[in-house]
Amino acid sequence: MKKANLIMLGAPGSGKGTRAVAICEVLGIVQVATGDLFRHNLKNNTELGKLAKSYMDKGELVPDDVTAAMVKDRLMQADTEKGFVLDGFPRTLKQAEMLDDMFKEMNREITAVVYLDVADEEIVKRISGRMVCEKCQAPYHKEYTPPKTEGVCDKCGGTLYTRDDDKPETVQKRLNVYRTTTLPLVDFYEKKNLIVKIPPELSSAGAVADMRELCKEIGLI
Repeated sequence: MKKANLIMLGAPGSGKGTRAVAICEVLGIVQVATGDLFRHNLKNNTELGKLAKSYMDKGELVPDDVTAAMVKDRLMQADTEKGFVLDGFPRTLKQAEMLDDMFKEMNREITAVVYLDVADEEIVKRISGRMVCEKCQAPYHKEYTPPKTEGVCDKCGGTLYTRDDDKPETVQKRLNVYRTTTLPLVDFYEKKNLIVKIPPELSSAGAVADMRELCKEIGLI
């Protein structure tokens, strides 16, 4: 297998996390998810965690350079030597430029940018269909994994509800932000001949097999 330094791109609800995990399993590399990095740094009270918290406590966005520093710190660890999948960074053109500078400094190159091009209507359907049990937090989906009895958890009998973040109007706002700030990265990386598109119809159930075929197609295995 070839060394693979990959970036996952796609809208919220497009399935980036599922595909990232699948690619890591196929290639034996590690997933570097910014959400995990923030949780790790905050939980362990690192210097970067303290810095991030100082902004979060004021209700402010964590600056790009702090996020980039967390990513760089993670990429300096030995388990990324074989390769990695970046999930959640970069999100903006500025972050992409920061990542380019970071890679030059670390003498690394981006192998490919895996892009999930999923229609807005499908994403709204996927996310807004999610339901969670108020008691045991068991997840359901109105269409894909419905409960036996409508609105009732199969496991504990608790009431199912839709989180505010998963309501259609909130999902649409998140998609609008994505299209303004993150979608321009597709053109940015397309000009570098790095974009590899994943067909949106691929199922999460067959993600590993699908990603194995994708990795073969782009010459990683």
